[in-house]
Amino acid sequence: MAEKRLGVIGIVIEDREVASKVNQILHEHAHMIIGRMGLPYRERNVSVISLIVDGTTDELGALTGKLGNLPKVTVKSALAKASNPS
Repeated sequence: MAEKRLGVIGIVIEDREVASKVNQILHEHAHMIIGRMGLPYRERNVSVISLIVDGTTDELGALTGKLGNLPKVTVKSALAKASNPS
């Protein structure tokens, strides 16, 4: 079995029309999402979502790849170096 990694994913949505697609993708990958916080930043007319995730690098790459392919969506991730505790 592939090694799981703990990490954070930041998502900036510049077009509210894309938000439903973002939510659908997040729903499809819900098994990896430990926590989620979403905030509208009205002054800049964007929405910001932060995720705490736990999954394999392949799973996390699939999630960020799908999100990053959406127009007007920016995605960045950072993963911890440590793997699952034994």
